[in-house]
Amino acid sequence: MPPKISIIGAGSAVFSLRLLIDLCVTPNLAGSTISFMDIDEARLDAIHRLCQRYADELGQHFVLEKTTDRRESLRGADFVINTALAAGHDRLRAGWKVGSRLGYRMGGSLHVMHDEGFWINFDQLQLMESVIQDVLDVCPQAWYLQVGNPVLAGITYLGRKYPQARIVGLCHGFSGVYRIADVLGLDREGLTFQIPGVNHFVWLTHLYHRGHDVMPLFDRWIETEAPRYWETCKPSDFLGPVAVDLYKKFGVFPIGDTCNPGGGSWPYWYHVDDDTEKRWHESPSQWYEDYFGWLARTVAEIRRAGEDIATPVTQVFPPKASGEVMVPIIEAIACDIPRIIIGNILNSGDFVPGVPRDFAVEIPLLVSKRGIQGVKTDGLPAPLTAHILRDRVAPIEVELEAYETGSKDHLLQLILMDPYTRSMEQACQLLDEILALPFHEAMRQHYR
Repeated sequence: MPPKISIIGAGSAVFSLRLLIDLCVTPNLAGSTISFMDIDEARLDAIHRLCQRYADELGQHFVLEKTTDRRESLRGADFVINTALAAGHDRLRAGWKVGSRLGYRMGGSLHVMHDEGFWINFDQLQLMESVIQDVLDVCPQAWYLQVGNPVLAGITYLGRKYPQARIVGLCHGFSGVYRIADVLGLDREGLTFQIPGVNHFVWLTHLYHRGHDVMPLFDRWIETEAPRYWETCKPSDFLGPVAVDLYKKFGVFPIGDTCNPGGGSWPYWYHVDDDTEKRWHESPSQWYEDYFGWLARTVAEIRRAGEDIATPVTQVFPPKASGEVMVPIIEAIACDIPRIIIGNILNSGDFVPGVPRDFAVEIPLLVSKRGIQGVKTDGLPAPLTAHILRDRVAPIEVELEAYETGSKDHLLQLILMDPYTRSMEQACQLLDEILALPFHEAMRQHYR
């Protein structure tokens, strides 16, 4: 029987259309029921109509439902995809404005000048927990796929508190490895690799193409071609000077968002001032402006496609797989097609040595009808494991303790761990001003 897929936060037109396209090019999932759920009825209606048109144009049969009632969407679901953003980009940027005025910079500021700012995470953690509670009550055997950030803190928190739930966190950052194949002229399908770590901090330790070690070829590209590549690539590129410098320092290559603005532009020392960023061809602020601009243009394009009934939607958005892993996971489980997929689960099997076993790690997962099983990796060099513990594990442990206890003092400790905090007074002012923002009443009540 075809599965039912519930999409929480389906009003995100970019995500929902991309998911529907992936389903359309996956014949094994024909006939599936897709339940679009969002609290914004206007956006929900628009994306539901557009996706129905898309499926009809391709002659694909899906049962496309829509509802603003989350529990109704979950009823009978086999898979639940949570892509919802409880606090929009306006709230994110309002917090950034406060942080920037007080001396905080993008680049290694993982809980302030990043899209996982502590005030955004507060709303997201509350949303994630309420969704998983409904899942366990309404469809307890469903697989819960957490796509919206913060994946690292969210999977750690939910995995610890709700061990009976079937949970996995997903992020496309690992796909940055395919950029290496592109610059080397290798077909992506021939790659195999190992990229262990934690979300937004994953490192390429092994890379093969049809059985041959790719790293010597990549090393030659770095020495002979990379300087010319940097002359034309945009700042904060996946293969930019910072990524290569980290590779030379640690012996493994940072992949995707590891040292990219999408993951917080770790580490801070390439971002301490404008001159340093210029020297390293970095600009996280410009990267985010480009991202928000791309997002606005794509949403506008989707809106125009929905309004233009004379032009086939498939002409504007051709039926081509996105490369995201949600549909491949669903197909692997529902149709018992074993495959390896990169995802986030608790480190219960010591999959990444050195990381606490009750902390989420991003690793290869064997996915099939049996479910999702972690694959043990060789881990990372000791210095990088130390950086994980200092820059990823420790702050999230403090953040989750603050969240669970409602302790404002613990939240202050999180800010004091930021590399751009210079004084207690600066940290206190940041916290007070963030909490004072008009849309943070629930947060002010929580952190007393």
